[in-house]
Amino acid sequence: MSNIQGNNIQDNNIQDKHDKPAEQPLNSTRSLLLLYLKGLAMGLGDSVPGISGGTIAVITNIYDKLILSIRAIDQQACALLFSARLAEVWRHINGTFLLILFLGILSGLLLSANTVLYLLANYFAPLMAFFIGLVLASCWLLKNEFSATEWQNLCALCLGILFVAAISVVSPRAAEMTYFYVFFSGIIGISAMILPGLSGAFILLLLGVYEFILGALLEFNLPYLLVFVAGCAIGLLALCRILAWLLLNYHQRSYGFITGMLLGSLLVLWPWQQVLNFYTDSSGNNHSLQTINVSPLNYAELSGEDPMLVAVLLSIVVGVLVVVLLNFLSNSKFMTESD
Repeated sequence: MSNIQGNNIQDNNIQDKHDKPAEQPLNSTRSLLLLYLKGLAMGLGDSVPGISGGTIAVITNIYDKLILSIRAIDQQACALLFSARLAEVWRHINGTFLLILFLGILSGLLLSANTVLYLLANYFAPLMAFFIGLVLASCWLLKNEFSATEWQNLCALCLGILFVAAISVVSPRAAEMTYFYVFFSGIIGISAMILPGLSGAFILLLLGVYEFILGALLEFNLPYLLVFVAGCAIGLLALCRILAWLLLNYHQRSYGFITGMLLGSLLVLWPWQQVLNFYTDSSGNNHSLQTINVSPLNYAELSGEDPMLVAVLLSIVVGVLVVVLLNFLSNSKFMTESD
C-alpha cells in the first residue's frame, strides 16, 4: 500500500510541475541555445527511418513540456487572440519555447538534406548504430520515470514494444489519392512523428502517400497540401491532448509504454538490413521499401557491402555518450542561470 501511495504522490508532483509549462520561462541565452539544438536534433531525427521527433524529445528531456505546450493551444488561447491580448496568448501557449524549438526543427530538416541523407546513403550501419546508442541510453535514464516492479508498468512496456514491432512488419499498401485519404494520412503521419519510436515518413510509406506528398510539394499542389497540413494540425492538437491527459494522470504507465516503444524501435534501427524491394520516387531514384534484419556475419555475403563492425560499435558508444552529455546539460545549473 505504501508503494502505491508513493507512486500517487509522484504522479501528483509531476502534474504540479508540468501542468503549466508557460510558467517556466527561458531566461538564459545558454538555455535558449540548448533548446534550439534539441529542436535541431528533432528535425534531423525526423529524416531518419525508425526515428521520430518524439523520440528525440524524450531523449533530450523535453517531451512532457512539448506535449503540454501544444495542448495549451486551446479555446482560451483563441479567445485571448480574438481579444488582441497577444502577450497573454504568448505566455499561455509557452510561445518562446515552441518558437525556438520550431526554428531548431526547421533547421534540422533543412540540414538533413545535405547531412543525414548522405550518411544514410554511405554510412547506413554506423548511423543506425548511433541511434541505437541514443535509444539504449535513453531507456536506461527513463527507468527513473516509472517503477519496473509494478506489473501494470511492465505490461505497458511490453505493449509499447509489441506496438512498434507490429507496425514495423506491416506491408506498404497502394491507395487511391482522395482528399479524405490525404487528410486521414496527415492525421496518422503527424501522430507517428510525435510518438517516440515511430517514424512519420515510414508511416506515410505504409499508407502509400509518401511519394504523392513529396510530388505535391515539388509541384506545389496547393489543394492537396492544404488538406494534408489540415490533417496534420488536427491530428497534432488532438493527440497532444490525449497524451497530456495520459502523462498527467498515468505518468508511470505512459512512460512505461514510451520506453517500450523506444525499445521496439531497435528492430527498425538494426544496422544490418537486406533490402527486399524498392520504390521509385518522382525523380527516378530507387529507395528501400521493405527490409529484413540479418546477422552482421552474413551481411557482406548477402549485400556485398562492408558491415563496418568497428564503426558500428564506436557509433553505439558515441550515441550513449551524447545522451549522457545532453542529460547532464539539461540538469545543469550552467544552462539555466541568467546571463
